Amino acid sequence: MMAEYRQQDARPGPGTSRRRVVAAAAVAPLLAAVSTGARAQSAGTAKGRGRELVRPVPTVLSDWKGVADALGRTGDMKRNVMYHTGFARRDLAVLSHGVRVRPALALAAHMAFVRYADGGTMVMGDMVVTEAELQGFADVLHQRGIEQTALHKHLLAQRPDVWWMHIHAHGHDPVALARGLRAALDRTGTPPPARPTPSVRPRPLDLDTAGIDAALGVKGSIDDGIYKSLFVRRETVTDGDRVLPPGLGSTTAINWQPLGGGRAAVSGDCCLVAGEVQDVLAALRGAGAELVELHNHGLRDEPRLFFVHFWAVGDAVKLARGLRAAVAATDVRPVTED
Repeated sequence: MMAEYRQQDARPGPGTSRRRVVAAAAVAPLLAAVSTGARAQSAGTAKGRGRELVRPVPTVLSDWKGVADALGRTGDMKRNVMYHTGFARRDLAVLSHGVRVRPALALAAHMAFVRYADGGTMVMGDMVVTEAELQGFADVLHQRGIEQTALHKHLLAQRPDVWWMHIHAHGHDPVALARGLRAALDRTGTPPPARPTPSVRPRPLDLDTAGIDAALGVKGSIDDGIYKSLFVRRETVTDGDRVLPPGLGSTTAINWQPLGGGRAAVSGDCCLVAGEVQDVLAALRGAGAELVELHNHGLRDEPRLFFVHFWAVGDAVKLARGLRAAVAATDVRPVTED
C-alpha cells in the first residue's frame, strides 16, 4: 500500500518536473521493500510472543532436601510452588542516616527454587554482599554458570557499603545449582542460620500497625521485629519461556522498623512497569520519601519490570497514608505473607 501510494504521488501534475517523477519512481521499489520487511518482522515478533510457555508445578518441602543440604540451611514453601531460603546478614552493623538497620529491614537476602512442568528448575533471588566481598562473589557465580542480573543498593549514606546482587539460573539438577550458590556464599561473611526458637506469637511492635494497614489497604506481618506490607503485580509475569509464580520477582514490599513514639524507618521497593514510573516517583517524593534506586532486577522479564527503592523516616501512619498514592499508581494487589 505504501508503494502504491508513493507511485500515485509520482504521477506528473501541473508544474511537476521530469526529474521529480524519475526520482519518485526510483524510490518506490525501496519503499515497497521496507514495507514488506516491516510486515515480515512484525509477523516474526507475533509468532515469538505466541511461544508455548512452561508453567511451575506444585512441590512439597521434602522435594527440596538435597537443596537444603547443599545450602546448609532449611527453607520453607511459598504458595506451594516456591522453595524459599533466607540469608539475613546478622553479622553486619549497618547505619543509614544514623539509623541502625535491622537485618529484616534491608539486609535480608532470599533465594527461591521453582520446579517446572518440563522437569527443569529455576532459581532466582538476591544476595547482600559487602563492597569488599562483591568481586569474589561475582567471580564464583560466573564460574558456576549462575547469571547476575542486577547490582544496586537499597540504602543511602550507608556504612559500611553493602550491595544487592540479583541472580538467576536454570537447569535440571537443583542440587548442582544450590552447590554453586553455596560456593559463592562461602566467599562472603553470611552467617549460618539462627538457631531454631520455640514457636511463639510475635511480640507487639511499638507501631500503630492497624493504622498502617488501614492506610495502605493490606494486612501486614511481623518478621524479626520488622513490620512488612506486601503487594504483588496482577499480570502474569514471564522470564523467557517460564511463567513466574505470583510474587517471584514482582513484589512491592514496604518494611517498617519501629523507632519509638509511633515513628518508623521505612525501606521500600515498588515494582512497576514503564508507564507507572513517573507517577510513582512523584508520589514517593510527595509522601516525604527519599529515592534510592531505579533499576531492573531481571534480564528477560515480560512485561518489563522496574523497581524503585526508597527510604523514609517519620510518623508511621502519616507515612503510610502518603505511600498509599505510590501503591495506587501501580497495578498490584495486596497479599499476606505465607
